[in-house]
Amino acid sequence: MSRRPIAILLFILAVALLSGGVWWVSFTTALQPIADRGRADLSLAADRLVGELQRFRQVAVLLADHPDLAPLLAQGQGQARARSVLLRTSDKVGTLEILLADAEGAVLASSSDAPTASVTGQPHFQRAMQGAIGSYHTRLNETGQRVFSFAVPVFVGGEVAGAVIVDVDMEAVEESDWRGDPQAIYFTDEAGVVFVSNRSELLLRRQSGAGALPPAALGYLPSTLQPFFSHRALRIGDLELWFVDAGRYIPARALHFSQPLPVIGMTGEVLISTAQAERIAGLQAAFAAALSFAFGALLFLAAERRRALSEKLEIEARANAVLEARVEARTRELSDVNRSLRREIAEREEAEAALKKAQADLVQAGKLSALGKMSAGISHELNQPLMAIQNFAANAETFLERGNTEVAASNLARISDLARRMGRIIKNLRAFARQESEPISDVDIVSVVDAALEVAHARLHQLGVTVDWAPPPAPVKVRGGEVRLQQVVLNLVSNAADAMERAPEKRLLIELAREGGKVRLTVRDTGPGIDDPGKIFDPFYSTKEVGHSEGMGLGLSISYGLVQSFGGEIRGRNHPEGGAVFTVELTASGMEQVA
Repeated sequence: MSRRPIAILLFILAVALLSGGVWWVSFTTALQPIADRGRADLSLAADRLVGELQRFRQVAVLLADHPDLAPLLAQGQGQARARSVLLRTSDKVGTLEILLADAEGAVLASSSDAPTASVTGQPHFQRAMQGAIGSYHTRLNETGQRVFSFAVPVFVGGEVAGAVIVDVDMEAVEESDWRGDPQAIYFTDEAGVVFVSNRSELLLRRQSGAGALPPAALGYLPSTLQPFFSHRALRIGDLELWFVDAGRYIPARALHFSQPLPVIGMTGEVLISTAQAERIAGLQAAFAAALSFAFGALLFLAAERRRALSEKLEIEARANAVLEARVEARTRELSDVNRSLRREIAEREEAEAALKKAQADLVQAGKLSALGKMSAGISHELNQPLMAIQNFAANAETFLERGNTEVAASNLARISDLARRMGRIIKNLRAFARQESEPISDVDIVSVVDAALEVAHARLHQLGVTVDWAPPPAPVKVRGGEVRLQQVVLNLVSNAADAMERAPEKRLLIELAREGGKVRLTVRDTGPGIDDPGKIFDPFYSTKEVGHSEGMGLGLSISYGLVQSFGGEIRGRNHPEGGAVFTVELTASGMEQVA
């Protein structure tokens, strides 16, 4: 027990060291992408500032060669024209002021209503009087504006006669270029004074450690000049981390980068906050600490549990013996239940097989019942061609004896047609009567309807039913079984014929249509209609009079089951103009087209 506090303290110290190491590695790693972004931001800001100032420098260069300015310098004439040129140019390019000064520094023309009287002694003007382009930056004490000026010499007769001076308002440049940048970017001159920045609180302030203030800077600095900020630098590889005290809007810890800009005589600098890297490092260090403490807690709990388990080992051994006895007894009970369940499953499978066989037998019985109802008409359909064949055969024999071969050949051709008709009828009957066990496939619904009508032809002819059926010219394929579909259609046709037996108008209308991926078969009669459409598909339900038909009331129920097995639907309703309408909707195979 006395060792436990020492072990805990050592563990906490190790976790602290590990978390600190993780923090430092994560922090230094996360600084690199921040540094890359800072360098790119500084380079972009520097390019924009230099480019903007170079645009005003080019304006001064172009004005130095303007033909309306030389006469004022050489002859003292054309002041109004020169001022007009300077004013138009200033309005177009957005300068603070454009001046034309003679060699003595006196201002001869200006774009301002209150121009500067003289530029004598100013560094950029003195540089222009030497034949070169001069630049200078200062602060106007009257307005407090920060001005960057370019002076370009004007040559008359090969001699420097004066200079064009373009003054630029640096605040306008800042607002138009990069005032909204997220990083703290500033530009310092040779005196270490911040002359341009996207942070207003940094303007006209000096960096600590910048040295003594040059006399040339005293003319434009405010009297209340304070150090820009105090900072301590820390080198991390090739990066420089500053600890800054410069106000609430300047990052307290930031990466510092600088870039000399000799074109404008300044140095671009940027401070990039390391808060994001600190957050990442803090999260990873916290995760490492939490993981270490969790691992330590698990080790502690494991040790405690091991001690507790060793104390309870004997008790658990006894409990395990009791539990094993109970498990053995429960296993025997479950084995008995399992055997009982297997017997029940076998009995249910046998019952299901018997049910399927009964359903198949019922479907076959329905087909045979339909054939029985139409047996008289079928016998007539077969007897009539047989009598005709007998007569045509006798006539053909007589004509052959007389040598009249043409008439005999005609009789033989008619005998052949009648035989084919009888063969087609018998083929349809045999196909309809057989027990189909084939899986669902693509079936031509047009040939199914034709076959059903041919089987029922005798019955329809006997009752005087007019069939209105215009089959499409091309096959219409649906998903189903050919024999089972034929049974459905024959059942609908037979029911329609029975319903119209006493109707004054006996007309059977069969239509075929397709909508999207469905094919709809409609069978309509002109009978008395359906008494209760909601029960029409119930087993043993029939609207026929007792003793009038030998049907069992199972035809529509069987048809309903067959259509459902194909994934289709069958519906029955009364037509508004009288009679019943049955609709069979099946799934199209996808390749056929309905004309």
